[in-house]
Amino acid sequence: MKKDIHPKLVTCTVSCSCGNSFETQSQKSEMRIDICNECHPFFTGSERMVDTAGRIEKFNQRYAKK
Repeated sequence: MKKDIHPKLVTCTVSCSCGNSFETQSQKSEMRIDICNECHPFFTGSERMVDTAGRIEKFNQRYAKK
């Protein structure tokens, strides 16, 4: 590898708005994020479909297999 062309990596503390924090490596020493794996609905299992005006049913009726 060539010298002096790669960014310098430092230990980074990542803080989420939910209070979770963890360490990783990055070019920055500190990051603040809005959502992480502890509070994201996909990872917590609280994910749900938001159906406005029956659009999912309309789609299923229109493209239902016959």
